[in-house]
Amino acid sequence: MIYFLIYLFLEVLVSVQISSAIGGLATFFEILLTAFIGISILINFRSTLMENMTAVSYNCIDLEEFQRLNLFTLIGAILLIIPGFLTDILGALLQFSAITSMIVNRYNVKSNKCKTSFEDENNQGDADVIDVEIIEHKPTIK
Repeated sequence: MIYFLIYLFLEVLVSVQISSAIGGLATFFEILLTAFIGISILINFRSTLMENMTAVSYNCIDLEEFQRLNLFTLIGAILLIIPGFLTDILGALLQFSAITSMIVNRYNVKSNKCKTSFEDENNQGDADVIDVEIIEHKPTIK
């Protein structure tokens, strides 16, 4: 309950400061614009989910990071829909993958190299094999 009151206090302070600086009409258009952006992110979430699934299949990220990245995308889109400048700032920050990756990997730094299917096919233990072309000469009758 105390965190909600702190958030509400900060939201009011930030919103009043920014609204008084940019004016009422610009504030209204900002609320409409960020709500439209949040709704479009939710509509296009399928493509983001597919990109993250591809990253999981190539071992770029693990399943836990996959879940967190998708959760941050959803929470960020919902925060963009909710009116208020502080929620819009937090929602926009959660949409950037660099910010969310820093949040996800805060305590456990991973240095996994992404393995594509091309690299997997070439690294099957045949590194010491030399490819050779054999040309057969058949004797012909003249």
